[in-house]
Amino acid sequence: MTTRAHHAAHSMRAVVMDATGEPEVLRVERVPRPVATSGQTLIKVTRAGVNFFDTERRTKGWPAARLPAVLGAEVAGVRTTDGRRLVALTKGGVGGYAEYAAVPDELAVPIPDGVSDVAALAVLIQGLTAWHTLTTAARLRHGESVVVNAAAGGVGSLAIQLAKWHGAGRVIALTSSAAKRSTAVELGADRALDNAVAGLRQRVRAANGGAGVDVVLESVAGPVLDELLGALATGGRLIAYGQACGASNTVAVDALMDRSVGVIGFHLTPHLADRSATRVIISRLLAAVADGQLEIVEGPAFPIAAAREAHFAIASGATSGKVTLIAK
Repeated sequence: MTTRAHHAAHSMRAVVMDATGEPEVLRVERVPRPVATSGQTLIKVTRAGVNFFDTERRTKGWPAARLPAVLGAEVAGVRTTDGRRLVALTKGGVGGYAEYAAVPDELAVPIPDGVSDVAALAVLIQGLTAWHTLTTAARLRHGESVVVNAAAGGVGSLAIQLAKWHGAGRVIALTSSAAKRSTAVELGADRALDNAVAGLRQRVRAANGGAGVDVVLESVAGPVLDELLGALATGGRLIAYGQACGASNTVAVDALMDRSVGVIGFHLTPHLADRSATRVIISRLLAAVADGQLEIVEGPAFPIAAAREAHFAIASGATSGKVTLIAK
């Protein structure tokens, strides 16, 4: 085998970033193909998931990555040893934007027949976030009302359905366009409202029969969060799991005490430490997709060479559903 052929056989294309910054720091290079060590599975990637937090990691970096690094926390593809279809989380959110990925065995889950790679990817970061915000953070109780902001996005579209699955009463979706509101209703939302800031708390309360709401899932922050905090009922909980607008809110303690409401911050990473529990939830969500109990909104797909464009699109807020890179 010639040196060039040997290199090609042991290398792969990957999206590499040498520094933090704008999407231009992402570039496709040939890098050494990973080798699965003990406790790992090597996957030939067909699709890689793209998440909003990838854009934040690109601009700010993250503890698990030493630059140069390959972004990407989610992959779907086939196990190289036997061709079985798998979906997996990468260790430390590193290595997913590539043609091959070595992933922890415990976080590589078989994809059921009839479930697409895109649908399987959607139940990972986004499905786990929707699950935990409702059950672990909000501790949703049967019959409670739930507001989902950014309801047509990857997390929001699943949160609408999982809220109903877990016994929510009225689910109110908030989105930025009529088309997205139509999608939210199709997914099971009882009401879908414009999420424009002006008068938002009044619109939410009106949609809930004039009463405050019990749970709010909020990922935008800034003035929208303040408005939705004002829409909570006594004992209500606002789960803040993102800052898409880049703002950092300040909440007055007396405002919380006066109405007995709470703001709970949520970050998924600590919950992934229990790999066994994470695997159980992923498997349960995949089974629900396979059985038609959970509908996945498939978003735009980009070739791996267009990772920059994928980041521009997802950061703009214009996308709906699960955004992916095509690696094959």
